[in-house]
Amino acid sequence: MSLTYLYSFLFAGFICLIAQIILDNTKLTAGHITSIFVIVGAFLDTFSIYDKIVNFVGAGALVPITSFGHLLTHGAMAKAADFGIIGLTMGMFDLSSSGIVAAIVFTFIFTLFFKPKD
Repeated sequence: MSLTYLYSFLFAGFICLIAQIILDNTKLTAGHITSIFVIVGAFLDTFSIYDKIVNFVGAGALVPITSFGHLLTHGAMAKAADFGIIGLTMGMFDLSSSGIVAAIVFTFIFTLFFKPKD
């Protein structure tokens, strides 16, 4: 049995650990930390580091919020090679559209069944 499951678990847990430490020790909100992780994922993908992480730890690197930054940058760079400047926006929406649409649809469905608290 390979250690991919363990590496995936440890990587995703490490991302959560870093976020919790930042949340507990700074005045940053969860939204700030989420934005920081998206930017870190995009930065790592710019230099092809995130792809190496994905190859090593497997799906554990595709679950945390850092992978959203990775997807945005990865798609933008791939389409920019084919279509130039216009490809930047095409690529960002191409790879991340299913996740964004799923978030919108599930949020709508949940709002039909649950009422917000005051």
